[in-house]
Amino acid sequence: MKRNLRRGLAALASTLALAAAMPALAQDDGLKLNAAEYYEGDAADVLVFSNWYDGLFADAKHSGVELIQQGERIATNGDVRLSSTPGQWDEIGRLVSRTVDPATGRIEVLLEYPDYRFQYRIVAEPDGDTVKLAVVLDQPLPAALAGRAGLNLEFLPSAYFHHSWLADGTGGSFPVHPASDMVAGGERNAASGRDIGPGAEPLPLAGGRQLVLAPEDPARRVGIRAAAGTINLYDGRNQAQNGWFVARSLIPAGQTGRVVEWTLSPTLVPDWLRAPVIGHSQVGYTPRQAKVAVLELDRHDDRGGDVTLLRVTENGTEAVAAAAAKPWGGYLRYNYASFDFTGVQEPGLYQLDYAGQRTAPFRIGADVYATAWHPGMDVYMPVQMDHMLVNEAYRIWHGEPHRDDARQAPVNHEHIDLYRQGPTTDTKFAPGEHIPGLNVGGWLDAGDFDIRTQTQYAVMRSLVGLWDDHRPMRDQTLVDHRLRRVELHVPDGKPDILQQIEHGALYLASMYDAVGYAVHGVVEPDVAQYTHLGDAASKTDGLVYDPSLAFGERRGERSGTPDDRWVFTSRSSALNYGSAAALAGAARALRGHNDALADKALRIAQGVWTEEHGHAPNTFSHGNTTGGWLPGEEFTAAVELLVTTQDPAYVAAIMRLWPEVSQRFGGYATTAIKALPHMPADYRTEVEQAARAWKAAPQETDPNPYGVPITTGGWAGNGAVIQAGLTDHAIHTAFPEVSDGAQVFRALDYLHGTHPAHNLSFVSGVGARSKEVAYGMNRADFSFIAGGVVPGVLVLKPDFPENKEDWPFFWGQNEYVVNMTPSYVALVHAAMAQTGEAAQ
Repeated sequence: MKRNLRRGLAALASTLALAAAMPALAQDDGLKLNAAEYYEGDAADVLVFSNWYDGLFADAKHSGVELIQQGERIATNGDVRLSSTPGQWDEIGRLVSRTVDPATGRIEVLLEYPDYRFQYRIVAEPDGDTVKLAVVLDQPLPAALAGRAGLNLEFLPSAYFHHSWLADGTGGSFPVHPASDMVAGGERNAASGRDIGPGAEPLPLAGGRQLVLAPEDPARRVGIRAAAGTINLYDGRNQAQNGWFVARSLIPAGQTGRVVEWTLSPTLVPDWLRAPVIGHSQVGYTPRQAKVAVLELDRHDDRGGDVTLLRVTENGTEAVAAAAAKPWGGYLRYNYASFDFTGVQEPGLYQLDYAGQRTAPFRIGADVYATAWHPGMDVYMPVQMDHMLVNEAYRIWHGEPHRDDARQAPVNHEHIDLYRQGPTTDTKFAPGEHIPGLNVGGWLDAGDFDIRTQTQYAVMRSLVGLWDDHRPMRDQTLVDHRLRRVELHVPDGKPDILQQIEHGALYLASMYDAVGYAVHGVVEPDVAQYTHLGDAASKTDGLVYDPSLAFGERRGERSGTPDDRWVFTSRSSALNYGSAAALAGAARALRGHNDALADKALRIAQGVWTEEHGHAPNTFSHGNTTGGWLPGEEFTAAVELLVTTQDPAYVAAIMRLWPEVSQRFGGYATTAIKALPHMPADYRTEVEQAARAWKAAPQETDPNPYGVPITTGGWAGNGAVIQAGLTDHAIHTAFPEVSDGAQVFRALDYLHGTHPAHNLSFVSGVGARSKEVAYGMNRADFSFIAGGVVPGVLVLKPDFPENKEDWPFFWGQNEYVVNMTPSYVALVHAAMAQTGEAAQ
């Protein structure tokens, strides 16, 4: 009765707040600093620099002051910025220190822009159901930042589509598509390094002392009141599709102290409870595998009740099992419980029902995994093929891209996306000179358009492993390298997996033809081109750059437009070994399919091995583009060469490297086990010992109810989940007494929907409900590429698991990376191997 009364009062308060244009809902205790050092209230939390900007790829939209309301993060990047709508690579202040006073709840953060010798503090203090925010200066704003520096707070556009705003009582609606006014000028092209025409800056949608977003919706309603000055509301999407709605107050020149003061008013709703999430596999389960649904519950949710398993029949549904969920405990900010229905083995369609939530139908059947890998190989992998026109029925995914690859990168240059060129080119080519022969093969790396060599050979090794272990003969794609054309859903009489291996081998071999060793990759020359969305073929003109021609001038196969991708060529032994390993594997897979390429791939791999052992290793390293751990890459090359050639010379190398590699067994288990049939008995004994130690050690970063490793870095951890499953399968296959291989099914259940935040399958187009808004080359269309695998749940500090399904631009959560799909396909085949299910 009390709960119902309070809900009624909350509804009345919501109506009053709407009439007053500023939220003032009834609340119990307001916003209070909790033990995790953020402000917590009924249905609303305010974080103050709990998270920091992503150092690898600049602004990842999770830092500064952030707002979580009714279980959704709707605002971020509350900080002093130098633009009304900052872009990904725009300047960001540097965090100096963060102090928290538990007694008063005050959070103070010191930041700076070193290039301007500008320091500032952001101070947050709870005040009832609001948070007072202030920008505090000890010295006046530098003259260079006058009219530029301001306090910003960014609001997620998809959270405010179809909602309104009020500015000093005057209202309007948030546009679904950007159409706000712009003014010519600005510095938007400064980061690009080339002139692409005049820039423009947005004019505000609205402004006033008091701004209310979504006054009609308690789930989205947020108020901001300025003590002085104006708060302007901007739409950042005219400049970049991944822009946000931004509230902004300029910092006045010539003043010190509390130069900007805001009152931030989230909407508190007493007794609000987040709806339960019923984590389950959207694909389904084989009859004999473990079947465990995981319930994710609001920490205040004590309603209890049974979970019911329903069988779907011609006449509707019928209950076949029901029980109270088994409590698991707390993890991050939620409580968890489980419902085990392993005993239900009858094939059919089923649903789960709990607390008013009912899942989409899923199958129990012996063949549930038989087609789960098809979208990855039928659609996603062909779509990612570079240097090929890719057509699907009436749709061209992209024309033939990058016929103008590639120009030698400049020396002593640190580039975007973790590429760097050292003090020399290490080639016969001068900086800026065209390097012929690199316009063949390879896959577009991710949602962007570079070819990162380390990713290329990871894809190759996964595909070769698939062929070695499972021989999938599926043929649904026509690949014509002579015409540089791909047709989806058109069989051509050749196994698709071999054609993909062939495509990768053509690119890796082209590096050796062009410069004699493995390059870091090819990537766009500047930010303006890097951010290209749409058809990859329109990103460059396809003509080799000729500096003797005027900009835009074309003569034959050359042009004066310097849009050609750059190739980074500083020598790296790790990259060379990694590429050699992939080519050695390709040589055995391609035997009988393309013998000439198989011979060439093996010749290159053996040549790399001989050449690298003739000198001290090249240890140039930068980011994630110069190869992995050197001993591990050499070990991998030795194993692949041994398996392909049976040459005992590689046995000695493996034995020499094994003691060091064994210390990182989890990362190299599948490779070490692959060598077993060709190695002496004492090696097998040592690998088994390492496998037992790995199985005995804790695998999860933190204990969690899903039984898989959930990482907490800036990139979500589906890759780690897949790797754990593949490692366990390899151990189970080699040493069945050490492992039962169950991690394979836990990993697949996680990927298919048994995970935090929601229960969508992380594999687009796979399962009843899956990721249908993701970060591919088509992300501006809010769409997906079937078979692509997203990174998954990103754990934002201190305790918020997130995977947005309505905003594709969070790359750490939603960006397809090309090597994830082959490794997922391998995991599905591992499950089929364990259940005896034949691939289809």
